[in-house]
Amino acid sequence: MDKRRTRTRIFKSGNSLAVRIPAGTNLTAGMEMDLTVEHGMFLSFEPVHQPKRKFNVAKVAGSAKALNYIKDEDRLFEERALRWDREADNDG
Repeated sequence: MDKRRTRTRIFKSGNSLAVRIPAGTNLTAGMEMDLTVEHGMFLSFEPVHQPKRKFNVAKVAGSAKALNYIKDEDRLFEERALRWDREADNDG
């Protein structure tokens, strides 16, 4: 885990206190963080785990116009012996 120390100041922002975070971190504006205060003076921040966004198919539907549907005859596969079928026959 990479650890760096930087000096910064606490300032007033409205009715709250704020800390300026220097550039060069992997943090971005708007990230939601959990703040832990220990003994009234030690602060630690952890990012809140956001649920993963769901993929919106409606945004890409119809965008790949050169693709064709799979023909029904191309959906059929030949029967073949599977490894676990052979193993089951040898065990029994």
